[in-house]
Amino acid sequence: MDSNPDTIKDLLRRGVNSYQTYRGLTWTPGFQQNVYASRINTTQMLVNEIQKMNEPPKVFGVISGVGYYKPSETETYTEESVGGGNHDFFTKLAADWEEASTLPPTSRVRRFIVRSGVVIGRSGGMINQLYLPFYFGLGGPIGSGNQPMPWIHIEDIAGIFVHGIQSENVHGVLNGVSPQIITNKEFTKALARAMWRPAFFPLPAFVLKLAFGDERASMMLEGQKVVKGFRNG
Repeated sequence: MDSNPDTIKDLLRRGVNSYQTYRGLTWTPGFQQNVYASRINTTQMLVNEIQKMNEPPKVFGVISGVGYYKPSETETYTEESVGGGNHDFFTKLAADWEEASTLPPTSRVRRFIVRSGVVIGRSGGMINQLYLPFYFGLGGPIGSGNQPMPWIHIEDIAGIFVHGIQSENVHGVLNGVSPQIITNKEFTKALARAMWRPAFFPLPAFVLKLAFGDERASMMLEGQKVVKGFRNG
């Protein structure tokens, strides 16, 4: 690690609450423990290294996820909303992940946290997984399709980090989501329309639960209404 970097970005490739996360992996207690340890331990290691530096970085940017907030189809969450707790694996993971990034009060390092929604891009991630089913006209909403789907374009999430790094008055939590609150059904229609394809084949909830188990299926069947305030910066 560079002994005097201007910025350390705690960027991990897979979001906490994204549909693309853990595809094809067995959802076992051991796997969950490995996921938890990799996020928490890695972040704590970065914090420990920062505290050892004679010339620490100026800013510490941390990525978390909207899974910090309890799934709800009615409540709308801002950066000031209470979240975390032990509602499910994802809320605890996000809360503990953020807690692990805490620097001591005497630290001169500015810290900000981005709670990211589902990251959308032309290739990779969620779009990459949905492309073939939708291309062949087999796409459709997940479950009821009424679950909120907080999302953000990959260029926008990168822009938030650039803004957070460059703007000295940015600190605390930023919700990394698009301005519009949409449902999975609305996203499905928009994607199908963009690809000039129908989307008539919903994926039933019971199929997901049978295939992946209740907790993993909840990643796709539940969501949160999350808005961004950007009250600083």
